[in-house]
Amino acid sequence: MDSQKKAFAAKLLDIKAIQLQPKEPFTWASGWKSPFYCDNRKTLSYPELRSYVKLELVHTILERFSEVEVIAGVATGAIAQGALVADALHLPFVYVRSKPKDHGLENLIEGELEAGRKVVVVEDLISTGGSSLKAVEALRKAGSQVIGMVAAYTYGFDVARKAFEDADVSLTTLTDYDHVVAEALETGYITEAETALLHEWRKDPAHWNG
Repeated sequence: MDSQKKAFAAKLLDIKAIQLQPKEPFTWASGWKSPFYCDNRKTLSYPELRSYVKLELVHTILERFSEVEVIAGVATGAIAQGALVADALHLPFVYVRSKPKDHGLENLIEGELEAGRKVVVVEDLISTGGSSLKAVEALRKAGSQVIGMVAAYTYGFDVARKAFEDADVSLTTLTDYDHVVAEALETGYITEAETALLHEWRKDPAHWNG
């Protein structure tokens, strides 16, 4: 296990940004039933953790995508963290809406974005990857070079892995499903039986019903 990913998983569990409820599943916006729920926006309410996430994302970008020229956040979950990262790197910031505004200039991308710029996209979490890659598509249509994406967390679904490969987008995350579940089991947050149930859900989340 990656010690850094494990440490961040512990921090998310501690503030209940990640909740595991195998016996009382959540319903996602997609309609999927899930024993697992992640809301990384909660980190924004904890100044030390907010800075930790910002700095870890900054270090990741400098290490993997050092040629970056613009930071783009994905609305709405990654706008705040993306802006914090851009500020720390002293880079321009834009954000990508899920759909164009229905008034005014009808922008899909908010902010000033010059064509040809090298962009790193900031996300809060990756599930299927659909909304994240729609943002990448919008940026590419605007003439940007998307050189990578960073996110706080990923469920690591096969469908997402394939989608990112097909879109030729390099994704790096601060933690993931495997590290969260391992930390939750180690600390007694979940049992061995609940761990097995979580793994069963992850195999086919779209059709899992608990």
